[in-house]
This record gives sequence, C-alpha cells and structure tokens, in this order.
Amino acid sequence: MTYLVDSHCHLADLNYEEKSVEQVLARAYSCKVTHFMSIACTLKDAEKNFKLADKYSNIYLACGVHPLNLEDDPDWKEDDLAKILSHDKVLALGETGLDYHYMPETAKLQKESFARQIELAVALKKPLVIHAREAHDDTLKLMRSLNARDAGGVIHCFTDSVEMARECLDLGFYISFTGIATFKASDNVREVLKYVPLDRMMVETDCPYLAPVPVRGRENEPAFVRYTLNFISEFKGVTQSKLASITTRNFEDLYQIKLQDPPVINVRPDLVKIEKIAVALSN
Repeated sequence: MTYLVDSHCHLADLNYEEKSVEQVLARAYSCKVTHFMSIACTLKDAEKNFKLADKYSNIYLACGVHPLNLEDDPDWKEDDLAKILSHDKVLALGETGLDYHYMPETAKLQKESFARQIELAVALKKPLVIHAREAHDDTLKLMRSLNARDAGGVIHCFTDSVEMARECLDLGFYISFTGIATFKASDNVREVLKYVPLDRMMVETDCPYLAPVPVRGRENEPAFVRYTLNFISEFKGVTQSKLASITTRNFEDLYQIKLQDPPVINVRPDLVKIEKIAVALSN
C-alpha cells in the first residue's frame, strides 16, 4: 500500500462541534492520507494530543513551545518537556523557532526559548520541527551555533527564500510545504519548490490553518493535503504515487520509524462528506 503522510497538523485544534475525529480520519483515508504527525505548541497542549495518539496507532506527535505561544508557557522547564518527549509516540521536538512577523517585540524571549529547545533536542537526539518567519539570520545563527544538525529536523510551512532553503538543506534539514504553495501570490514558495530535491521534501496541511486551493478559506484538515500533493506532483513533473512514496520515505528516514497499515475507522459513508479529490495513488 502506498502511504501518504500529513507530516504536520494540529489535530487537537480542529473544530469538533460538527464533526468527529473519526470523520476527519475517515475523510483522510478516503483520499489515501493514512498517517499523521499532530503538533502540540505548548506543554499544556500535549495532553489532548496524547489522547488522540493513544487511541490511533497512526497518529504520531511532536511537542515544543511555539514562539507565538510563549505567553501560554512562559516558565516552561526542560525537565517537563523532556518527560513528554520520552513518550514512544512523540517523534520530535517542536513546533519551536522564531517568528518576527507577528511578534518582533518578543525577539529576545523567542531566541532564548528556541536556543534552549535546540540544546534539549540535541541532548535527547530528537529531530526539531522549526517554525521560521521573517527571522532568517537569527534562525540560522542559532541552528549553527548550537549544532542543530546533530538533532536534524524539518523547516515546516516553508515560506522563505531559496537561499534560506539552501542553507537549511546544507544543515541536513528537510523542507516541508503547505497549501501556501497553491496560492496565487506565492511565487516565492514555488521558486523554492523548483530548488528543493524530492528526497528532502515533505508535505503537510498545518491544519486547521492554510487550506489549499480550491478549498482556501475553509477549516483545513488532513484530507486536503492531497490538493497540495497533487499540485506539487504536477509542478515537479512526477506522479502523485511517486511523490507520496518519496515524502513518506523522507518522513520515515527523519523520524526513524517504519509506518504500518493504518487502523480501520468505522464511519457511516454518508458522514464522510468531502469533495472528489483526484486520487491516483496505486495500492
């Protein structure tokens, strides 16, 4: 079976008032999206993500302190985060990093938190999931000076320059693309898509945010990573099946895991309502 991984999503943050987790997973399965990395952006968020991962064998986790969530976890401790990271289903430390687009005024605090998390990831040999927005120089400076290469990881939701991508690739990191690649105004992201080789690429939704064209403006969910994959496969001139296989292998290589067939989800077909996304993945 050809798997397709949503390598970065926030499953616990979806709006479940009108849908269930089972419906979300069943819709993903209908689009052959079979495995998920759900991200906790604070230590407090880890518990609700654990509930999902404990129930479904194909949901994996990452936990870190997001640069825009520092006010929610201002006094986070390395020991507390290390305890979370020791769980078998937690494959990475993150989402961490720097964001000077929304909160440049907290740059000093962000850098201190990011540095501590890089050091912890290196010590625990956990890959990093890095958020970097309008913080090119400081992100790379900290990654280099604190030996982030020794932990490895991925720059998620990449929206920076080709030069930034080159420098991150040189440090051994993967580059992950969201539905932003499908947006009309995202020529810069498509320039990076041209540059990044398939064997260093991942795809993600970052749901519930950043739904791709043609469902932009809706709450994003893992099924919609198919739109992003389909767009990238056409853009790069490879089949959907090949791109799914390569990005899945990249996920396995980074996180040192071998994916297994997903568990069966029993949901009435009439409750799995989703657009007809072209699915060309072979079994």
